[in-house]
Amino acid sequence: MVDKKYIRIGNQTAFSSPQGRLPFDFAINNGFDAFEWFSDKKSWGQGWDIEDATRQDRQLIKEQSTRHNIALSVHVPAEANPLFDNFSDIFNKHVEFACDVGASNINIHLFTEHGIESYMKSLIPLINITANARIQLSIENTTITGPDDFNRLFSMLPIQNARHVGMCLDIGHANIFHETRNDFLRYIDRLDVPIVHIHAHENFGDRDSHMTLFTGPSQSNSLGLRGFSSIMKNRSFNGMIIMEQWPSPPELLINARLGLLDFFGVQ
Repeated sequence: MVDKKYIRIGNQTAFSSPQGRLPFDFAINNGFDAFEWFSDKKSWGQGWDIEDATRQDRQLIKEQSTRHNIALSVHVPAEANPLFDNFSDIFNKHVEFACDVGASNINIHLFTEHGIESYMKSLIPLINITANARIQLSIENTTITGPDDFNRLFSMLPIQNARHVGMCLDIGHANIFHETRNDFLRYIDRLDVPIVHIHAHENFGDRDSHMTLFTGPSQSNSLGLRGFSSIMKNRSFNGMIIMEQWPSPPELLINARLGLLDFFGVQ
């Protein structure tokens, strides 16, 4: 059996939630041991944003996550690109929040529009900032970034200074990537990088629908998720698996978490 302390499964803030903090309260009330704060607040006010968190809010989050043994991750806005001028301010605010609440991981997306080398150079200050803050930095695949992009990026990183940097594997995005559509396991097999964080959701290869695990293709055929669990165990994965949705009813998250724990052999 896998020791539970090495596998943590939880959920995330979501703009589909009527209240920004509701998913975190749900995690606490249902014994989840991971949670991710994602700045994705919409123009009409629904969702959560880092600016919503007062000093008192941050202290309470830290106290509650410590008391309930919940590991925390922070996800910068999905559109935030390290190559853009405003990114530094956005990133520093999220690192500050991560430090305030005791989060161990901060997540950003990979952008390749200006080339892998340009993106890699933009990472250097972020690597230094997170190293000094003792926070892990994870870089997430989007629907248009593939295994070769990540293999090349990580082959270029300064190894001595980037031991705390790894990939956030988004299995839903991997399932949409054009070279591995409806075969996210093949995406994973082609990766030669450290996977330190995981985003978990399903789709039918048509769009980024963020379906809860066991409500999409795996509802009738769970071989994909079983294979995923086996691969990650063989890779000795010991990070957080974050379920990126707020379904109706939210209890679907409980079923998804229990199903994954079973596949990982966690008691």
